[in-house]
Amino acid sequence: MADADTASRLPSQPPPKRFALTGRSVALDPAIHAFRSDVADIALAGKVIASHYAEPVIRSSTKETALLAEGVTGAEAIRRLAPNERFAVLACGRGFAWGFAIADHRVGYVDEDHLA
Repeated sequence: MADADTASRLPSQPPPKRFALTGRSVALDPAIHAFRSDVADIALAGKVIASHYAEPVIRSSTKETALLAEGVTGAEAIRRLAPNERFAVLACGRGFAWGFAIADHRVGYVDEDHLA
């Protein structure tokens, strides 16, 4: 009795090609490497798998503001952004920008209203 894979192929179809993932895996620190499953910094293309890769849009903080661990009000602050500190935005949603601080590459969320 044929398996489902063989039965679903027409007699003239060759068997499916097999492939193996090769190369070295690199463990990246999500605290300083901007990647999520849905979007990643374009600089990480080829190093991480994401649905999309984004070119950072550089913005500046309008005042001292928190770099947050999550994109929700009251989330843990990772550190503070100084007034006019540059922030690389990779994604926006629900009032928060996600990306990284240019100065130390710390990844997190910033209130969109605090960016120029």
